[in-house]
Amino acid sequence: MTTKSLRPHRDDVLLAVFSVLVGLVFWSLGIYSNGSRHFLPAWAALVPLVAVGSMELLRRTMPSLTLAVGTVGVIADQFTVGSLATVVIFTDLMYAAVVYGKPSMARRLPVSTGLITVIVTIASVAWLRTPQALLIGVITGIVSFAPALTGATLRNHREAAEAARLRAEQTALLAEMDRSQAVAAERARMARELHDMVANHLSAIAIHSTAALSIDRAETSREALGVIRENSVQGLAEMRRLIGLLRDAGAEQEAAAVPSLDGLEALLEKARTNGSASGLDFVLADERPPARALPAPVELAAYRIVQESLTNALKHAGPGTVTVRVARTDAALTVAVDSPYGDRRGPRAPGSGAGLVGMRERAELLGGEFAAGRSGAAWQVRATLPTELEAVEA
Repeated sequence: MTTKSLRPHRDDVLLAVFSVLVGLVFWSLGIYSNGSRHFLPAWAALVPLVAVGSMELLRRTMPSLTLAVGTVGVIADQFTVGSLATVVIFTDLMYAAVVYGKPSMARRLPVSTGLITVIVTIASVAWLRTPQALLIGVITGIVSFAPALTGATLRNHREAAEAARLRAEQTALLAEMDRSQAVAAERARMARELHDMVANHLSAIAIHSTAALSIDRAETSREALGVIRENSVQGLAEMRRLIGLLRDAGAEQEAAAVPSLDGLEALLEKARTNGSASGLDFVLADERPPARALPAPVELAAYRIVQESLTNALKHAGPGTVTVRVARTDAALTVAVDSPYGDRRGPRAPGSGAGLVGMRERAELLGGEFAAGRSGAAWQVRATLPTELEAVEA
């Protein structure tokens, strides 16, 4: 315990000074509590008064010591002419011992003082055998049990308030953590959507603009500029659609804006146009059974995986055929994209690796599996997505 912690509180200093001064005034006026029941000179009553009063300085920092000294002082006061101030100070020391003392003391003092009050009452009645003997028990209860019980009640209220405050802080902390996680998850989802929607168009723009700069032929440049314009317009439309969704997250608008596997043929047609300069062709093998709807999250994830695979093929694949296969069983939807792996004659667009990360995240969020890598002369992308609604929601 540091010196600073032993420094008396300002209120305790004022209380100690005021209590001792009141006791001195009572003593000087001849106001005693014991009357003729004393064995010592009148000035002897000042000794327990000063001793007990000085303990008010330590009532917060050393409650056990102050209660012990106060108990000895109030007992010693009974052998003098007596000071009412000494008794009153002792009741405050009892109260402070319960409020500021250790938890074990706070639990023990109300019980022990209650038992002492009962024992003193019974002993007084048995010894004096007069109704007035009950007053001794009442006074004992007022001096010891009442302040201990009051202190215990206050301490219980304080501890309950502190526990409620801690629970509120923990709840607020958990809510903030949930909010942060939700924000991070939403940002990741938005990043995937932005990448998947715009990367395809920007890759085509990069490839054809490079071709227009590197091949000095008017026909080639005009064709490249046409593809660049088309992808620019489509990319701008996609960006506007996404911004509209962010501004108005209405269920009807969002549901209408989510792409589905029915748009795969149109997606491949765009890829054929964009990949013609690089010697790429695109083939779709849709092996799904007809009239069997898929959950919207599964359709969106599969569509985006195919879209990103085609974008990667436009960036990196060698001349040849890119094959897209989509199949479905009772439990899963399978997406497979095979593209030629090797050197290419046409221009390349730079890649960041974010596309593979986004495809893997989409599959894992639905409880599915994802794999991508080279196999012989082909680059293979494989994704297995569960089609059960319970699995998707989990």
